[in-house]
Amino acid sequence: MEAHQKNPFSGPVTVFQERRLPEQARPVGYAALIDAYELAVPIPVRLTAIGLHHRIKEADNWLLLTPRHEPEASLEGHLIFALKYEGLDLAVLKRLLLTVGDEPIEEIVQASPTGGYARRIWFLYEWLTRRRLSLPDAQNGSYVPVVDPKQQWATGGKTVSRYRVKDNLPGTPDFCPMVFKTKLITDFVDMDLKNQAEKAVAAVPKDIMARAAAFLLLKDSKSSYVIEGENAPQDRIQRWGRAIGEAGLRALDLDELNRLQNIVIGDQRFIRMGLRAEGGFVGTHDRDTQAPLPDHISARQDDLPSLIDGLVAFDRLAADLDPVIAASVLAFGFVYIHPFEDGNGRIHRYLIHHTLAQKGFSPPGVIFPISAAILDEIEQYRIVLESYSKRLLPVIDWRPTASNNVEVISDTADFYRFFDATPHAEFLFGCIQRTIEQDLPQETAYLKSHDIALTAIMNRVEMPDRMAEKLILFVRQSGGHLSKKRREREYEALTDTEVEDLENIIKDAFDDH
Repeated sequence: MEAHQKNPFSGPVTVFQERRLPEQARPVGYAALIDAYELAVPIPVRLTAIGLHHRIKEADNWLLLTPRHEPEASLEGHLIFALKYEGLDLAVLKRLLLTVGDEPIEEIVQASPTGGYARRIWFLYEWLTRRRLSLPDAQNGSYVPVVDPKQQWATGGKTVSRYRVKDNLPGTPDFCPMVFKTKLITDFVDMDLKNQAEKAVAAVPKDIMARAAAFLLLKDSKSSYVIEGENAPQDRIQRWGRAIGEAGLRALDLDELNRLQNIVIGDQRFIRMGLRAEGGFVGTHDRDTQAPLPDHISARQDDLPSLIDGLVAFDRLAADLDPVIAASVLAFGFVYIHPFEDGNGRIHRYLIHHTLAQKGFSPPGVIFPISAAILDEIEQYRIVLESYSKRLLPVIDWRPTASNNVEVISDTADFYRFFDATPHAEFLFGCIQRTIEQDLPQETAYLKSHDIALTAIMNRVEMPDRMAEKLILFVRQSGGHLSKKRREREYEALTDTEVEDLENIIKDAFDDH
């Protein structure tokens, strides 16, 4: 039995950690390591097992490989299998490496000093645990990437001579979520949405584009409040809209996050501003006892400074990571950490704009109404948020406090540093595609039709611009006709013929676009 190993590697099963397998099979890789070393970690979305038949099968988030793929039943065998077939799950790896300690890893490297997997394991051990093994620097072996770029999104990387590896991890030990190269994300990247957005903007006259951009900016700001269940007054919506309009102009740090919270929170008398001084959760309270009923538990308050440092470092280091992937990692990482008592959701969505603008993805002066797209897909948004929260909650030990909050009593910081952000990236790509292909064209088309209608109205009947603009609004709201109440109250001076002509002008202008 391996050092520190609690249980032997299991045989074929039909249920693993309350998850059914498609058929009887032997868990391998991360599943086998989690089981054998009793690791209290969020279970990876996708697990692997060795089936009893000589065919590969995928079902229910299980990959069943054939007996010829089965690794040696040892720490080294399953660890190398995980790196080869399952990519990096840094949360599992860190708990595993801390559990097994120095000696087994030193033995793996000494047994295969030029082996690419051995050197990757060595690097990951020292990078994750911040402990130096009693091993001399590697002298031979081709440089190998720490992240397999065929499996997961990574940076260009830098060579690290001690291990003869290329460190292409997209973050630091303080914060480094990973995203898998799924077909959906690869297809989105191949669409070149940035170029599509630039072409869409270039095809619109500058004056119309400026007005469309202003409308979409306020639409995003308002939607962000609605997502939080708030009906904010117009001045707060406009103030937050101005902040979103400046996204990407300032470097991200704690002072900037505090500034954004101050803008978001209107009445600060009942909110402790700045980083939380106690636990936090998203959920409800028991109606009778007021005990907390969490759906998501936030990072411990003591861990917030290092987690924020990690977010800031990620924002600055992941320069060559795809902008949408980087935005997904940063924004959803922030909302899982939930560093403030209030304002987290709106700042989380602001960070999407920040990253897209900072990386030059958004056309200058244009803010994609991401929050509006999220609002229209609010159920899917919640599913994406819960894709990690539901796996995280069972491994957090907590107790209720006297103030009906939560106190986390287990070490959970790594679960906010490292998580699988693949569903989040897929979702955000879809939202951005929608804003480019639907929201932006629809708004510019509306403004073109509006201008045509306004000009034609003024040529037919002389009236103040504001009155003509309201006429367009009223006619469109009433299905193409001016209501009796509006006509008697505001447009009583118009003749029946004029009203009919103006209704047709508005209908024709909008039917053509």
